[in-house]
Amino acid sequence: MKVLVGGGTGFIGKALVGTLKQAGHDVTIISRTKAPGRISWNDVSKSPLPKCDAVVNLAGENILNPLRRWNEGFLHDLRQSRIETTKTLARKIADATNPPKVFVSSSAVGYYPPSDTMEYTEDCPPSSSDTLAQLCSDWEDSANLPDGCSTRVVKIRIGVVLGRNGGVIQQTIWPYWLGLGGVIGSGKQYFPWIHLDDMTGIITHALDNEHVAGVLNGVAPEIVTNEGFTKEYARALWRPAVIPAPSFVFNLIYGNERAKLLLEGQKVIPKRTLELGYKFKFPQLKGALANIVS
Repeated sequence: MKVLVGGGTGFIGKALVGTLKQAGHDVTIISRTKAPGRISWNDVSKSPLPKCDAVVNLAGENILNPLRRWNEGFLHDLRQSRIETTKTLARKIADATNPPKVFVSSSAVGYYPPSDTMEYTEDCPPSSSDTLAQLCSDWEDSANLPDGCSTRVVKIRIGVVLGRNGGVIQQTIWPYWLGLGGVIGSGKQYFPWIHLDDMTGIITHALDNEHVAGVLNGVAPEIVTNEGFTKEYARALWRPAVIPAPSFVFNLIYGNERAKLLLEGQKVIPKRTLELGYKFKFPQLKGALANIVS
């Protein structure tokens, strides 16, 4: 299978590319600059879609980059890196003489508004409760293809991805190892998580199975709070986690709007993901963290 991967140099993208190549697939990465085995987004926008069997888009500016201030410029970059790249691929797929069989587009659990009581499955309607929820809704809409297009579309709403070489684990491993870990804010907020191997597993499951279409929640079945994650993470490292991180610190670093990603959460259920046949390698947090930190 020939697979075109947007954002193939990021945390999830690198793992996916490695998994696909190991399985014998021919992978071309779309990135900002050309390199061996890569084409640029500029190339894609100006030329017909390269001949391929599948397209995956994982492109997106890091929303929790502490070096970027939350302002209109940053919000513009977030939208460009997510929505415009997805629109470009959708347009090229629709215009292709021989379109790919499947288009997998990423989204995020920020599609659902934060809540301490609601339980969200893939069937829940979108929310425009805040800027980030609207961003996710627009992001998903940008992957829509015109009626009559034969390409199967899959949209994955991704939770917090746990893996050794990136994301939240890479950012927190040393503070936790030094005994400086602790709950964020109240700690009661839900923490929708997924192991990196399951994240790439869901994508490859979508690529390989023609019955998989529509929205999938890219989260593990086990529901935990930030407090539950903190305790399990510290236990896996055999370290204490007794130093809480107050909310005002994150509001100061990220701004009130963006800090909601850490201080508030959603109880997200992978209902359709399970119904459509995906079997999780790490359905429980304890096993996932033991695998990552071992």
